[in-house]
Amino acid sequence: MEYTAGRPWYLKLHWQVLTAMLLGVGVGWVFKENAGWALGWIGDLFMRLLRMIIHPLVFASIVTGVASIASGRAVGRLFSKTLGYYLLTSFLAASTGLLMVNLMRPGDNANMEEAARADRDLAALDDRGIGEILMEIVPKNFFEGLASGSMLQIIFFSIVFGMAVASLPDAAVKRKLTGFFDALFQTMVKLTGTIIKFIPIAVLALIASMVGETGFDRFEPLARYFVTVFSGLSIHFFITLPLVLWLLGRIKPWVHLANMRNPLVLAFSTSSSAATLPVTMRAVEDRVGVSKKVSSFVLPMGATVNMDGTAVFECVGALFIAQVLGIEIGFGQQVIAVFTALLASIGAAAVPSAGLVIIFIVLEAIGLQGDQVNAIVLTMLAIDRPLDMVRTAVNVYSDSCGAAIIARSEGEEGVDAEIR
Repeated sequence: MEYTAGRPWYLKLHWQVLTAMLLGVGVGWVFKENAGWALGWIGDLFMRLLRMIIHPLVFASIVTGVASIASGRAVGRLFSKTLGYYLLTSFLAASTGLLMVNLMRPGDNANMEEAARADRDLAALDDRGIGEILMEIVPKNFFEGLASGSMLQIIFFSIVFGMAVASLPDAAVKRKLTGFFDALFQTMVKLTGTIIKFIPIAVLALIASMVGETGFDRFEPLARYFVTVFSGLSIHFFITLPLVLWLLGRIKPWVHLANMRNPLVLAFSTSSSAATLPVTMRAVEDRVGVSKKVSSFVLPMGATVNMDGTAVFECVGALFIAQVLGIEIGFGQQVIAVFTALLASIGAAAVPSAGLVIIFIVLEAIGLQGDQVNAIVLTMLAIDRPLDMVRTAVNVYSDSCGAAIIARSEGEEGVDAEIR
């Protein structure tokens, strides 16, 4: 979300969403089925707006991210360590989400199928092997893949195209191309932010329709889904990252957590890694003891490519929807879900409400599409704000852990020597 400190409380998005939820409950309770008839189209329109921006946003963001990461400013030993750490923690986060959703199965026996009574055009999930799926990642025709919405093909082409841009020998040509894609990305971010501002209206319409049609029955699976995501985020925050800190950096986790208290509070309250970045850098340098050379490289890169919290959310959310629909996702498709969430995180961190947009990428990659899927995603949106706050705190904490580990590997012995 955009940083909103200093603005009146009623202009802050999280208060607007909470107010919209309460109003939606009241409207649905009073008007019953008429609420869904009158307001249901608003939620459908909001979902169409989100889907409209997904493919150009992903293409521009990944090309921009890969081209800048692989440029001459980010080469050598420090780059390899940083990228390796972020890939490792993102993979562990996605795997944690996958484990929790398979253990807790929040979508089983959920009464949410009525969310969309129109077309049930879910894409067929077949039993293709990993090899066949990997072959289909490479597009025969990029524009055909773009038109058909084949997300894995779009991601693959975006990565190799970004690498090609980064390796161009002509600096002037490279500068023009990176400038174009950066401008396209910034434009898509602006458009995304504009659409996200309408979330309170969509939430009001959704809650009113849901309460009017089914009462409060549908809140039970949402509560189980919330607990599953929160559990996965908590495990990654309190167990996985501390273990990584200790095993890779020989750093005391409780000391690092205490030194990062200020940026974590800010990240939780603003839901913005970008807005928190200056405070994170100050804390990492002044309290953790990381040199400016390491922090100025690792942390901005983390704000671009590292989204541990979102990786947990994407895997849980996608499999939750499959469970609600009674569809069993096999091992191969679950691997694709992890792989897609990992790749999609390359350029999505700077996007407002990244998790809300990126979940469609994971869903399409494993073959879940249609009005029914859209309606369930919109229902999940109603409780996404507090999860978004926790996700951002996890993202920022992972960035800071990476800076500390890499600084220690570079011979900086004073890292997290004491609580400051």
